[in-house]
Amino acid sequence: MVLKMQFAQAVAVAQDSVMALTEPVVEGINVWELALKGGWIMLVLALLSVVGVYIFFERFSVLRKALKRNPLFMERIYDNIKDGDVKSATNYCRNENTPVSRVVEKGLKNFKLSAAAIRETVDNSANLEIALLEKGLPILSTIAAVGPMIGFLGTVTGMVQAFWEMANAGNNIDVSLLSGGIYEAMITTVGGLIVGIIAIFAYNYLVTLVDKVQNDMEAQIISFMEIVHDNKENK
Repeated sequence: MVLKMQFAQAVAVAQDSVMALTEPVVEGINVWELALKGGWIMLVLALLSVVGVYIFFERFSVLRKALKRNPLFMERIYDNIKDGDVKSATNYCRNENTPVSRVVEKGLKNFKLSAAAIRETVDNSANLEIALLEKGLPILSTIAAVGPMIGFLGTVTGMVQAFWEMANAGNNIDVSLLSGGIYEAMITTVGGLIVGIIAIFAYNYLVTLVDKVQNDMEAQIISFMEIVHDNKENK
């Protein structure tokens, strides 16, 4: 009786071992292999990603420097103008070399003009500085819009490929024949959406930084024009 029980247990263990060996091994998802199955569309999306990343970090560096504010800047300008030393104020702005200082420098170079003319000069200079800060943002916005559309283009070409393989297979339709096109259709959609979502977040963040620089510039221009008006009235 004991021998029968031991034999039965041995048979059960052997059966479990055989089943474990014959079970299909589920491979993990390799992101790189999936990307390659997306076809040439993924190359376009990768190129857009590289361009978008470059624009974001390049503009972020520029805007971060532009947001650095010298709390004594306008006080120094006021003291120089009060002493009648406009040239020193101009040189100080040139040494600061920030968007705000360049705008004020334009006003100082035309300091002999009327307050209205100085204001117009300063406003025009401020518009040019903001335009320079926004350099590259339209491209980033385009990537945010075009990325998903290119992904959907891959979806269409992938499904066309899948149906083409199905038509050529006739009655011998195999899932493996369709997998290439379906892979391309799904992976390019995911890739395009990822590129577009990240790009739109990056674009909006940079626009927010530009708005901060613009608001600070407006505040500094108002302070500068108050100094101009006080100087003109005292003469």
